[in-house]
Amino acid sequence: MSTKSSAELIEQYFATGALPGLPEGHLIDGHFVASGNGARMASVDPGNGKVFAEFAVGDAKDVARAVESAARGFEIWRRTRPAERCRVLNRMAALIREHAAYLSVVESVDSGKTLAEAEGDVSASARLFEYYAGAADKLEGTSIPLGPDYMSWSIREPVGVTAHIIPWNYPTSTFARGVAPSIAAGCAVVAKPAETTPFTALLMARLLCEAGLPPGVVNVVTGLGSAAGEPLAVHPKIAHVTFTGSVGTGVRVMQQVAPNVTRLTLELGGKSPLVALDDCDVEAAAEGALSAIFCNAGQVCSAGSRLVVSRAIHADLMQRLLEKTRALTLGHGLRNPHMGPLNSELHLGRVKAHVDRARERGAAILCGGNPTQDPASGGGFFFEPTIIDALATNDPAVQQEIFGPVLAVQVVDSDEAALAAANGTEYGLIAGVYSRDIGRALRLARDLDAGQVSINEYWAGGVEVPFGGNRKSGFGKEKGLEGMDAYLRTKCITARI
Repeated sequence: MSTKSSAELIEQYFATGALPGLPEGHLIDGHFVASGNGARMASVDPGNGKVFAEFAVGDAKDVARAVESAARGFEIWRRTRPAERCRVLNRMAALIREHAAYLSVVESVDSGKTLAEAEGDVSASARLFEYYAGAADKLEGTSIPLGPDYMSWSIREPVGVTAHIIPWNYPTSTFARGVAPSIAAGCAVVAKPAETTPFTALLMARLLCEAGLPPGVVNVVTGLGSAAGEPLAVHPKIAHVTFTGSVGTGVRVMQQVAPNVTRLTLELGGKSPLVALDDCDVEAAAEGALSAIFCNAGQVCSAGSRLVVSRAIHADLMQRLLEKTRALTLGHGLRNPHMGPLNSELHLGRVKAHVDRARERGAAILCGGNPTQDPASGGGFFFEPTIIDALATNDPAVQQEIFGPVLAVQVVDSDEAALAAANGTEYGLIAGVYSRDIGRALRLARDLDAGQVSINEYWAGGVEVPFGGNRKSGFGKEKGLEGMDAYLRTKCITARI
């Protein structure tokens, strides 16, 4: 793995169109190996639309090899002292920080996000391993009082081999978010990253091996969801599947794993509201809305893709938000603009179709609304930051997850109407409330149907705060101590004495 600085790696990449040290195979049993069928696939830089590397395309046979490797690794790792698990995870956190420049540049090129966003993801990944390192030796059971003739107690033990199907929008930190608590609990892992962002999962797995994880405890198979992801989810030796992605795919995963009665954590996205009440700090709300929707070009499951705003401050807030939006710069992620490209040409087409249909319905598109290109190279998969104003609750732009830099604005006249609008979709991932009256904000937060609510700062929270949604946003929690529950099972032992 390269030890060059970010500046050196960026200069080299723009000169050659390639990055040094990218893995070329799956990571199985501690080694990089080619696909059994020899198949490979091109990886495209979203910032310019050009191929920069190739990776192995796995199938059911590769998945089977990886799961068998994990099953063997699990038998070793489950018996490893929790204190040693702590040490391995802490070494992993240190290695991520040591190689942060390389990981960040790879993440930026692979996903399209800005270098600053990629650096934030890598930093969060180190923190996740550090956090769960501190939890690995504290998985204590309880004693159960049954009277003088019995002793009864519970123990918490790892569930077994866990599968992690990783999305393309946060490939590094989503890997860490699932893998760190799994191995802290004593499980073994097989991960399948998205085919448009395969490399950081492989690199993170390599670092885990360097940190001292026994061979087989972490494995990564790259390739298409249909050829590798589905065989992984349905493999009978998989004890738990953690999936992040669309509702449609999540439903299929549920159906596929049902015959094996496999445990699931599903994070399926959202249409999250940022509610700006009439007494809020309008400038803070405008800054919050800007970050909530245009961070990572809107490709965030928990993006604040709806602005529910009081009519009394609507004009003022929109003026400020439009000024800030029009000042955003777009460009290749490594040039660190305000906003990078969308992840793929296919996804660009999806976002464009959503906005085109809104335009055809007569929606008020206040800014943006069109594909564009990198000002420097003239290529890439870019879409202008877009705001659509004064939409009805039943408008598709309000109801459907666009997963791009498109903000849907809803205007309301009361707190009751704000709550109804905020809860008026089939999703329930996160929500934000802006108000100077903390009692008013807390009452609204209490009644919002969302797994996580922030007040006066949309992205408030961190790795310590449990994350996961309600309704069609999925179920189960990641991050925080609750993030370990998916990878543990409780056994009770009772003795007559």
